[in-house]
Amino acid sequence: MSIEYTPVGVVRCSLGTPGEPPFQSRFSACKGTVEVYPEFRDGLRDVEGFTHLILLCHFDRATNRALTEQPLVDGTTHHGIFATRHFNRPNPIGIAYVALEKIENGTLFVSGLDLLDGTPILDIKPYVPAFDSIPDAATGWITREHLAQLRAASARARRNTGPSPRHE
Repeated sequence: MSIEYTPVGVVRCSLGTPGEPPFQSRFSACKGTVEVYPEFRDGLRDVEGFTHLILLCHFDRATNRALTEQPLVDGTTHHGIFATRHFNRPNPIGIAYVALEKIENGTLFVSGLDLLDGTPILDIKPYVPAFDSIPDAATGWITREHLAQLRAASARARRNTGPSPRHE
């Protein structure tokens, strides 16, 4: 079976190097835009009422298709790819949770990006806490120490990365 998708838009931001922080949109302060292509802009109706969005994307610069990977920050152990959010996946589909700041002429101004400039967006969904938050969910191998290292790496990246030239 073959599945084909058409991107609905593209990310524009200051992030350009694969595998570098920020890691996970929750730990990112990166601002940027999602340029929604004209033929999909009618789908943005009523989006302005949401504070956060979920972006599904195609990791177009992923170099491998792996079944195991090491975490990018503290990677000493390989984990099954489906137990990670690594970009080298059999189907390089990613997810990002972003804060919606405003919409202008089919462009979403967002913060919390951990996607590279030029990343194709496959879909946009509203973040609905009643549906998308599971407070008592188990986190598997992801420890508090791992999360602290992700936060620290993302904070260091924030200090070393200036504002996006395309975002006001």
